[in-house]
Amino acid sequence: EPINKILEIEGDKSLSIRFALLASQSDKKSKATNLLKSEDVLTTLNCLRKLGVKIKFKKKICEINGLGLNGYKYKKNITLNAGNSGTLARLIMGLLIHTKNEIKIIGDKSLSKRDFYRITKPLNKFGAKFKTNSGKLPITIKGTSFAKPIKYFETRGSAQCKSSVMLAALNTNGQTLIKAKKSRNHSELLFKYLKLPIKIIKKNKYDIIEILGEKQFKSFNYFVPGDISSSAFFIVLTLLLKNSKLTIKNVNINPTRTRIIKIINKMGGKIKFKKKKKICGEIVADIFVQSQK
Repeated sequence: EPINKILEIEGDKSLSIRFALLASQSDKKSKATNLLKSEDVLTTLNCLRKLGVKIKFKKKICEINGLGLNGYKYKKNITLNAGNSGTLARLIMGLLIHTKNEIKIIGDKSLSKRDFYRITKPLNKFGAKFKTNSGKLPITIKGTSFAKPIKYFETRGSAQCKSSVMLAALNTNGQTLIKAKKSRNHSELLFKYLKLPIKIIKKNKYDIIEILGEKQFKSFNYFVPGDISSSAFFIVLTLLLKNSKLTIKNVNINPTRTRIIKIINKMGGKIKFKKKKKICGEIVADIFVQSQK
């Protein structure tokens, strides 16, 4: 039967994970509204708890008590299980380059097949030491007390590689320089929103990113816009029903995430962005979908 609905979708996964990791580094209690409660995000929160971070939910708000830069509590024999989340496994390594005790990072069968040399090689330049399974999980990391800033050329167009180095740079005294092939810019936008010392020079095929590390930042409030990947199912369903309309409110429409909308519209779909605005540094809009009669 035809539908005419207004929906709100839980928060963007990439932003939910990045919020949690950065909130753990802030000076006090940070709060996020509309945090995605998917397996990957809950796994992120569990890993942070193992590092001494206190986290709790109050209705739709997630509260994370930050420990400050390099403030994690490194107990002996810590194992962090990243599950299926490549974003978590790769990004959190950037925050562990100062660990005094060895930390083991594991994942599920699928994640354990993925390459991590692309992360361990640049982080090794900061001074951290790694033991890997031929570049794959499980990986053991031992940090350094004398981390030094680096120059890093990211050639894959990987937001995960870039973000891991950015987080390591945040915790390292001095200026880190990153030349990165174009990729998703969620980390850069979040750094800017938090007024962290970051400078970005955009070129045609790559960006130059400069980060001045060890600048403590304050706790913050964050609204996680709706996840466009989750929204896609409802968008397609509406288009398959005759005489139907759907509005999905406050969805993240970062240009690196909206290719599905462009493709569907080329196929004859009618999808529009309405009420565009900036929320916490990200471009957010209501997505309006109308099927054929």
